[in-house]
Amino acid sequence: MCDPQSRFVARARRRFAMTRECAVLLPGVCAALADPRQPGLDDTCLEKLLDWFRSLTWFDPTVELVQENPCLTELLSSVLALPDPSPGILSFTLQLAGILASSESRFQHLQQEKLLGRLFGQEGPRGSAAWEDASVRSAWLKGVHSMLHHLPALHCLCSTGGMDVIFTLQGDPSLFVASAASQLLVHILTFSLESETSRALSTKDCDWPACAQMIVEHIKESLRSGSASHIEQSLKLLSSLFGSCFGSCYAAWTEVLWSDIAKQIESFLLEETVQAQPLLADLLLNVARSPAFCGTEGSFWALVTSALEHLTPVQAGPLAVGLLKLCKCPQDVRIQALTVLLQPMDCILRAASQPLECAGLLDESVSDPATLESLLSSKTSCAGLLCQTLTHLEKLLSLKHLRVDLPCVSLLHSLMTILQFCNGFLSPTSPLGSTISRNLINCFRVQKSALDVLAALSEKKECDTLMGSLFDVLLAYLQSPNTSPTVLKKTFQATSKWLVHLQELSSSNSQWPQTEKILEDVLVVLQKRLCSPCWEVRDSSLEFLTSMVKCLRDQKEFRQCLLSSEVLRLTENLLEDPESYVRASAVTAVGHLAPITCFAPESPVTGNQYNKESIVAKLQEILSTDSEGFPRRAVISIFTKWLREGCTGQLEDTEQFVSRVIQTVEHDLDWEVRLGGLELVEVFCSQTICQLSQCPYAPVSSAVPSSSPQNELLQVFCRAKLFGFLFGSLCDCDKPVGQRACDVLVGLRGHFYPMSTLENPQEVEDSPAGRGIAWLQRTLRQGSLAQNFPMDGDVEVDFQDPESMMLALGAIDLLELHDELNKSSDHVEESPQSLLQDILAAVGTIEDNEVDCY
Repeated sequence: MCDPQSRFVARARRRFAMTRECAVLLPGVCAALADPRQPGLDDTCLEKLLDWFRSLTWFDPTVELVQENPCLTELLSSVLALPDPSPGILSFTLQLAGILASSESRFQHLQQEKLLGRLFGQEGPRGSAAWEDASVRSAWLKGVHSMLHHLPALHCLCSTGGMDVIFTLQGDPSLFVASAASQLLVHILTFSLESETSRALSTKDCDWPACAQMIVEHIKESLRSGSASHIEQSLKLLSSLFGSCFGSCYAAWTEVLWSDIAKQIESFLLEETVQAQPLLADLLLNVARSPAFCGTEGSFWALVTSALEHLTPVQAGPLAVGLLKLCKCPQDVRIQALTVLLQPMDCILRAASQPLECAGLLDESVSDPATLESLLSSKTSCAGLLCQTLTHLEKLLSLKHLRVDLPCVSLLHSLMTILQFCNGFLSPTSPLGSTISRNLINCFRVQKSALDVLAALSEKKECDTLMGSLFDVLLAYLQSPNTSPTVLKKTFQATSKWLVHLQELSSSNSQWPQTEKILEDVLVVLQKRLCSPCWEVRDSSLEFLTSMVKCLRDQKEFRQCLLSSEVLRLTENLLEDPESYVRASAVTAVGHLAPITCFAPESPVTGNQYNKESIVAKLQEILSTDSEGFPRRAVISIFTKWLREGCTGQLEDTEQFVSRVIQTVEHDLDWEVRLGGLELVEVFCSQTICQLSQCPYAPVSSAVPSSSPQNELLQVFCRAKLFGFLFGSLCDCDKPVGQRACDVLVGLRGHFYPMSTLENPQEVEDSPAGRGIAWLQRTLRQGSLAQNFPMDGDVEVDFQDPESMMLALGAIDLLELHDELNKSSDHVEESPQSLLQDILAAVGTIEDNEVDCY
């Protein structure tokens, strides 16, 4: 038996093979491409054609591909013969030649035809006016990259001056070309080591292979050149090189290369005038990830320490956070990296008060404090530095295993200080603090970043001592009319997380006195925000309410505060908000509140507006009448949630509830609402089977519904009108709907027909319902073409008849339908044959009725 990978390869080989039909069409396509009189083809079409050739050559490395299809080499020759080929066709030809030459046998064949030299050598596009076009230079690089999978191609490139061309293109004005050149050099050096190094590297013998030697010498010369552009190119190349498989798979060579350039890199760190300093952090981080430097000793880590000291705080930040994420990094370097990250926060804390009211974050600095103070004193750099620092800290807090301790209490104090600077609630007396405060006032970027870190800190138990002060800051933001909608949303998110932490603290410490007061204050602010004239604020307020209910609905203090507030009434009023996003959020909030307000056995809420029937009726009205899709999607999602949680009552009530919902959603124009209806049906089916079967997942004992539970199941499903909805959805014009409906039906069939055998067609035809089942099979074969699935008097099958539905489940090949629905929609349209036909159609060389347009 073939393993899954072999089967995949076999399927892919068949899909991308050069079929007889493709071989017939290919000469016409090649002739059209080489004809300058033909209109230029779409770039997407040409890229798809190249993708097909990549697949062909990947699965078939033999020379027969070009021998049996001479039109391919004729295309290359024809384009070369054109006096002025278009950049598009020339680019395509260069890439095609590289793809074809990717195997050694085809490379030799194309060399004998003297094509590769004319395409990639000096006599090719490199020496013509076409080279001025960036797309041609890029295609040349891509073609060479595709070709370099065997040694003859590598030796040819090195011996014909190709390396110098690539070195030059490193500095190309086109960023795409420059990037492609750098990637190609990485590939060449790695491939050279892989192919030309046959023995292990020793300390006495560290000679690079010829092509790799050319690249290494070029790098060293560029670093010594004094040219800012050349230094920058080489640093970028080195960073890519150490970050590639070279750095991870060739540890010994990594050490050799690093030893050759380490002194030069160190000199760049010490020379403040060098423009290359911003690139050094990325380079050092990529080198640090290499297995060659896993040890805790060595000159490399001393250089990293020097970089943390000499780079500016903005440049050192990414290096510091990267080092802290490494599994193998000396502990003293980790501590220094953390110090670099915390220095701006420490500076904020120290500037906030004079004399100092609380301890700073750090005992000593790494970077020059004067430099840091200068950055924070500048209006242009202050916000940028703090946002970068806060982003890095949030990343660190998200790590499961941080190998260094964070001073969480001092960090939280610093965050609160930043937030108070930003909204003007803190007036420091120190000159530096006053300057920073002016720089940060109403700075939304810093506020949002600080609130993100604040939310992440809610997981840390060490911060309990500052809980009161923290909620003072959060409430000030929630109450302030100057808080922007986006900052308010972040404040709500942080408040929600800290409320959860507050409740955990209250549960473990019954003496915690402020819980109820804080909850009351938060709900008072929420009432105000729910009435805001700004729809974004109303929407964020509803999302916050939903988040609180999800996390705190089991907490006694929260329920008491909530039920005694005006929040419930205001939330229900927003079901009629003019903005559809707000209505959708209100639906979600009401749906999550319902288990507290009206679904509980003894609901503490009085008043007709909060009873179960009233809430359900309002949401059903939204589902059937709201003109926007978002509220309707929210309703079907809430109904499904209620069903899962058993909020819809006994089976009979649930059956009627599901039936009403189905009859509404099956005609909805929004496919996501219909899909939500199918999810509701799936949950209902699963729960009903569990309730009526002796064992939740037990299939029936035969293919005949003789047992009472199975009869009852079918009757319940038929009364709820499930089958009409499910079979109709199989023909839905939106594919996800049909797929989900088929999944549900396949599940039902598996329950009623556990042996997975179809009913005898003759027996089905002879049965009373046979004619209707035959009609249903014909209709389902049309798929989405049967868009107006008949559901009224014209239907020849009774979807509410248990016997007919049992027969339908057993007679219709749902697994075949399932496979058909799950086929990619491009399985025909993107076939190679279809692509070739489209190209010929675009140039007008085949009849319209032969074209497979899509």
